Amino acid sequence: MSRLRSATLWAIRYGLPGMAVRAAARRGDLIARLTADEALREDPFDAYDQLRARGPVVTNRFLSATATHRTASEVLRSDKFVASAGAGPNRLLDRVLTAAVDPKALGPVDPPSLLVVQPPQHTRLRKLVSRTFTPRAVNHLTGRMREVADDLLDRIPEGEPFDLVEAYAAPLPVMVISEILGVPTTMQDEFLRWGNEAAATLDPGLRWRAFWRADAALRDLNAWFENHLAHLRRDPGDDLLSKLVHDGVDNGDRLTDTELRATGLLLLGAGFETTVNLIGNAVRLLLDHPEQLAALRADPSGWANAVEEVLRYDSPVQVTLRVASEDIDLAGQRLPQGRAVITMLGGANRDPAVFSDPHTFDITRPNAREHLAFSAGIHYCLGAQLARLEASIALQALFERFDGLSLAGSPTRRGTRVLRGYTELPLRTNKKAASAATKGT
Repeated sequence: MSRLRSATLWAIRYGLPGMAVRAAARRGDLIARLTADEALREDPFDAYDQLRARGPVVTNRFLSATATHRTASEVLRSDKFVASAGAGPNRLLDRVLTAAVDPKALGPVDPPSLLVVQPPQHTRLRKLVSRTFTPRAVNHLTGRMREVADDLLDRIPEGEPFDLVEAYAAPLPVMVISEILGVPTTMQDEFLRWGNEAAATLDPGLRWRAFWRADAALRDLNAWFENHLAHLRRDPGDDLLSKLVHDGVDNGDRLTDTELRATGLLLLGAGFETTVNLIGNAVRLLLDHPEQLAALRADPSGWANAVEEVLRYDSPVQVTLRVASEDIDLAGQRLPQGRAVITMLGGANRDPAVFSDPHTFDITRPNAREHLAFSAGIHYCLGAQLARLEASIALQALFERFDGLSLAGSPTRRGTRVLRGYTELPLRTNKKAASAATKGT
């Protein structure tokens, strides 16, 4: 039964739409090419410019898309656009899709994930989670983040090649989010593997074999979280997930088991996937712009804005989708209920109407923070502050430790369309820059 449900889910959510999009891409449709053409994954930015030049909203037979900052922001902030495909007029298809989602394999795009639910359910869930996942709680992790960064850097052999993703960019955020979720250190490698495989479910047109691997990872993650939550009820720790499990016990307003599982999975993704891509993209950009790296070494107060510019220039999340919940006018076009609109975040973040000389990487850009890399509106990324803080600490620690870093081979981009980052970023260290006395500052 579970295999049948999985096959049905894949066919409706990925298989049939993927076939249609790939066929349209072969015909040269620009929206479809941006979604499915592997050649554009490495460098989609010229295509974003072409899409933007056609107008604020471009429409084909199946869906619409925007690469303009103003229209993307409007879609993301509007209560007339929802993050769930259940807003369409085909209620039968919606019911089949809902029935196909296996509660034992909930993913980041399945209710009750905060990514897809709408008010009033979203309002309640976000309020309960935000009561625990506060800015103060995140900032409290600053010292621990630096300790983790320094420990990982200690393991990197001086003068020898290493893979930044494997040795540093991936384990750092997974160690931090594991502590937030109360994950035992012995599980962190497994969490990393599960998270990498499950992240593929965010991509449109996911092939069957990749979906099956992702589905298996999600089942393992859900089963682990179910057991972990039961353990935290009996023996809570000091981690944020323990607090979330027990919050609301006195007044009856607490998250259900399913909501806790969905929230834990989302925190894993928000605290890991965005950050590993952000760190990798930032290191590559700074190595390609040594004069800007030198400026940051001379004045470390610029790191926060440098992170914002990386988020703008090479966004870790390139694409997100919304669905019109009713007939609506958008930028002069009438869109019917159920029309899907792809917001090209990577394109909106290079809109010349908002960012001057948008294809230039500039860590001193005064309005870099106006990017949409973390989305906008009610679905603004729950882990945005955590990702910013981790990236700033990780980058500063890395470039303080090593005076000379250089590429030691050809970097490999991720094969996903939604998430933009590296699976491999081979580097070589030249010499230590930071003394033992400066570590941990």
